[in-house]
Amino acid sequence: MNSTVKAIIWLAAVLIVLVAAYYFIGRPTEGEVIKVGFIGPLTGDAASYGEPERNVVQLAIEEINGAGGVKGKKLEVIYEDGKCNGKDAANAMQKLVSVDKVKVVLGGFCSSESLAAVPIAQENKVFLLSLGSSSPDLTGISTFFARTYPSDASQGAVLAEVAFNQKKWKTVAFVQEQLDYPLGIYKAFSANFEKLGGKVFKEEFPEGTTDFRSVLTKLRAAKPDAVFVDTQTPAAAERVLKQIKDLKWRPMLLISDAVSGHKETVEKNADLLEGALAAEFGVDPTNPKFDQLAKAYQVKHNTELPFQSYSQTEYDGVYMVKDAIEAVGYDAEKIAEWFRTVKDWSGASGLVTIGDDGDRDGGHVPKIIVKGKVEKLQ
Repeated sequence: MNSTVKAIIWLAAVLIVLVAAYYFIGRPTEGEVIKVGFIGPLTGDAASYGEPERNVVQLAIEEINGAGGVKGKKLEVIYEDGKCNGKDAANAMQKLVSVDKVKVVLGGFCSSESLAAVPIAQENKVFLLSLGSSSPDLTGISTFFARTYPSDASQGAVLAEVAFNQKKWKTVAFVQEQLDYPLGIYKAFSANFEKLGGKVFKEEFPEGTTDFRSVLTKLRAAKPDAVFVDTQTPAAAERVLKQIKDLKWRPMLLISDAVSGHKETVEKNADLLEGALAAEFGVDPTNPKFDQLAKAYQVKHNTELPFQSYSQTEYDGVYMVKDAIEAVGYDAEKIAEWFRTVKDWSGASGLVTIGDDGDRDGGHVPKIIVKGKVEKLQ
């Protein structure tokens, strides 16, 4: 046997020893890892939310593990693509419950995802914590569900009050995508606006629509005081806004927080959106925990923290799950109970209180778009 062959055999033996050492010594065993699930839109138009959400969740996970984990155990996230629809979210939830045997799931992000996942969570006694779903239909839906982002009931109420009392608008027309999140905003806005004495009418369109000319022409002929572009994603809103511009129509506009929170969309459509109203869950840049999150994200991903009102509640949700497990153990029923005792928990999104209905206390504040920037409405 020549020296070359001996060297190859020796290197192979060393590699086998190193791999074995990793699996049997260095690699965490099942008992040293706490697995949690994740459901969010990782593909499609809504991936513009889902990819940053995954980044924020993973950032928090890495920070927690780097600081010793949860009572010495590492947190590990199993990421599943809910694709911002009920069917895929239900399949993802079933897989996490049946195959991965997780007891906690972070998700969904889209309201459609959460609404589909809740019955499976309830049936299997798995705790579901949404970091971004805001449909009012989720309020009190299950004792195994809670959320760190406030309900759109407050977004709709805030915008209705500003539109009627401050802007003196009497009629508002909706261009509404047929999905749960836009529907929740429409219901909340219309109920409050009509209670004040205004009138709301709408034209709906299915997800994936690209031609809005007939819808917009019809709304233009009705001469509303303002138009609410109510879409699930910035991409869908951009398609609507482009065709409003193509029609050389300049209505007063309202947009959802999903659109106002997307810096690129606002900047790209600055001229048309000048003076447009939105309502967002506030961000406090002076909050040390938010500042830490923003700086850490910038360093890790070499870009500004996106969708900041969502990012802060996503980050907080991971840390709250850590605190819950440390307090009551990795037990879904006890974790669900723990969340309903949360009061003034201090996070990047401020002080968090969760009510008996699983909703976060607090709400949205009115904003206005000025020269391509979203500012607080005075």
